[in-house]
Amino acid sequence: MAWLVVIPGLFIGLIFGAIPGLSISIAMAVFLPATLYMEFLPAILFLTAIFTGGGFGGAVPAILMNIPGTSSAVATAFDGYPMARSGLHGEALGTGLVASAVGTLFGYVILLFIVSPVATLVLMLGPTEMLTVAIWGLLLIAVLNDASIAKGVAAGLLGILISTIGYSDTGMMRGTFGSMYLLDGIPPIPALIGLFAASELINMSGCGDYLVADRELRKIRLGPILKGVKASLRAWPQVLRGSAIGTAIGIIPGVGASVANLASYAAAKRLARNPESFGKGNPAGVIASESANSSSEGGGMVTLLALGLPGGAGTAILLGAFAMHNVTGGPRFISESKDIVYALILGNIVQAILLMGVGLIFVFGASYIVKVRLSYLIPFVLTVSMMGAFAITGSMVGPLTVAGAGALGWVMRRYGYPVTATVVGLLIGPMAEGELTRSWQISGGDPTFLLNRPITLVMFALLLVTITFVLISRKRSRAEVKYDV
Repeated sequence: MAWLVVIPGLFIGLIFGAIPGLSISIAMAVFLPATLYMEFLPAILFLTAIFTGGGFGGAVPAILMNIPGTSSAVATAFDGYPMARSGLHGEALGTGLVASAVGTLFGYVILLFIVSPVATLVLMLGPTEMLTVAIWGLLLIAVLNDASIAKGVAAGLLGILISTIGYSDTGMMRGTFGSMYLLDGIPPIPALIGLFAASELINMSGCGDYLVADRELRKIRLGPILKGVKASLRAWPQVLRGSAIGTAIGIIPGVGASVANLASYAAAKRLARNPESFGKGNPAGVIASESANSSSEGGGMVTLLALGLPGGAGTAILLGAFAMHNVTGGPRFISESKDIVYALILGNIVQAILLMGVGLIFVFGASYIVKVRLSYLIPFVLTVSMMGAFAITGSMVGPLTVAGAGALGWVMRRYGYPVTATVVGLLIGPMAEGELTRSWQISGGDPTFLLNRPITLVMFALLLVTITFVLISRKRSRAEVKYDV
């Protein structure tokens, strides 16, 4: 069953990633309800296959039309589109495909060797340390977005506030407004589908008849694509460097591929012998972006498996899939289910290899995918989302949650509030509240208890250093990207 769902998952990820506006997280959110009827291992492999396929799918419109299919492909357009304008679109696609596949492979090979040691170290963490980790993830999500830090923090706090509706761990009823339907709280999976998928579809409804109007793509031939494949393999040091950067960034809770691709591109430009060629059609720019945004998936899985924390939107949805199957990521899961953990990692390594063949097939049909009428696309995806939400809750609470969360997500996007921060707050909120309650009970309400927890104090210090570093890097990255543009 596991292998029957991998190749369809890769195709779904490629398709959603290649359609501007339909990101990887939307694809995973839309198909998340389907995994409710699968066993745990096939369900996660199906979603990670969508994740893997979408990592390269976003590069297709970025290269062919200068329209990044996902936020993680922004830097791919810097050099991919100039290559396409010069008639090297096949070479650019082949180069990006190999870089993406190798990046994914690199990230999961690293995960294979470090997941167990990381889990052993994490076993030393108590409730105060885990609370610090939760705060860490929320703050990083808040500062690493395109909006202001204040908006990121506000969006994260909104997610936590939504997660407190219903009964608390201590049996207190909160935020129900006297409605019996809210006693169990807001169902997180329909809310996630609404925030990610429905809000984007609402936003797309005013984009005209087509996502890309009156644009004809050139015919894609196999020869130039294979030429790009060979060129990317010859540039293996650049591929490995981008993969290492992406994996390292992906491990940090709250940091996603949208940051990794820009950081890797900036590093490649600084280290290049001819930095002036970047932005004018240098294949090294495509390699740097695609290898980093794909390898960050493996890095993000480290925090998901070892800490139970999502590294971005995609891993946040994977965390939701874990919850659907009554599985909690973390050191206990790794120590008690090593066979499943290593099966997931090895399965994703095979996915990276399969991406080469599936990706070659996909690029030939890429020109037709971006020409789908919105009048067909939007109703179809909305219908699938509503049906999935109803299947999860067994009542109209699911579809109504999708509708309400979709409206909330649309308003947030319109006014520049990061939806990902709200989703992470919604998913991490119960964990943070539980760890806070346990910390309070252990300490007896005495805050000086933290002085006897050296690991907590060190983590708080690292948190402050990390936030400071991220803020400084953010200013530098934005200045460099503005200069490149």
